[in-house]
Amino acid sequence: MLAELGPRAATFPTAAHAASWVGVCPGRNESAGHSISDTSPKGNRPMWRVLNQCAWAAVRTKDTYWQHLFRRLTAKIGVNQALWAVAHRLLRLVWMILHDSVEYRELGPCGPDPERVRRRIERMLAELRKRGVHFQLMPVAP
Repeated sequence: MLAELGPRAATFPTAAHAASWVGVCPGRNESAGHSISDTSPKGNRPMWRVLNQCAWAAVRTKDTYWQHLFRRLTAKIGVNQALWAVAHRLLRLVWMILHDSVEYRELGPCGPDPERVRRRIERMLAELRKRGVHFQLMPVAP
């Protein structure tokens, strides 16, 4: 990857440009609101193959962000497209590490964000109140 992108990835002004060049960005051929094709661009095939192998290695590593992302996406869009999405994110990360000199730290699998869970519960409770359901919340006994 370093040989193809360069030591500082200076050829590409953004990570999206690098993803387009490799061919892992989402494609969208649309006319008059009708989708004709969602295939990705051809891109640099040797680089895509290396990225594909890196994506497989990342999703098979236990208790990582990449494995969690892959499992979450697989349920929605299938194995091939989920792996393609992981490869896309990996390339964006590699570009950021090279271009911005950012240090990568694996944070492990991301569980549910407590703030997001709290907001979702509040929205659900508000919806129940709007529909006329009356209730009283009580703490769970240990």
